[in-house]
Amino acid sequence: MIENHLRLQRTVSFPMRWIAIMKRASFLLTPWICLLFFSLEFPLVSQAPGPKPLARSLECPGGDCPLLQGAPQTAGMRSGFVRLKPGATVGRHTTGQNEESLVILRGKGEALIDGQEKRSFAAPAFAYIPPNTRHNVSNTGKDILEYVYVVAPAAKR
Repeated sequence: MIENHLRLQRTVSFPMRWIAIMKRASFLLTPWICLLFFSLEFPLVSQAPGPKPLARSLECPGGDCPLLQGAPQTAGMRSGFVRLKPGATVGRHTTGQNEESLVILRGKGEALIDGQEKRSFAAPAFAYIPPNTRHNVSNTGKDILEYVYVVAPAAKR
């Protein structure tokens, strides 16, 4: 009888001890379970879908064709392909707080930047326009002027 009582005590006490151990360990497990649930439910920014690589043709039936249009396609950069007929201009404009670069692919022209001398160029060439600068690009050649512009947010200094 005493043996049966001890055996019963052992079988009952094992689950009870296991439950007690789990209760004490739960304060260690709970933060990990919460973190796992939170990371599955709310992905980190680096896990969120973002800009994806792409390749595009530079064929453009019009005079100005966007290539990159900013977020969410990019992290903030915009780009386009411009084709100007001889004597044409893009018109005086500014890119605000953004800086701009021009990659001249074909033809020749001028970049007219406020407060600066005209910058003449002939393909292949590159031109840079600082932020907060009014400017214009004109085709000064006898052939079509083609270039790609890239506009990106300027870094804060």
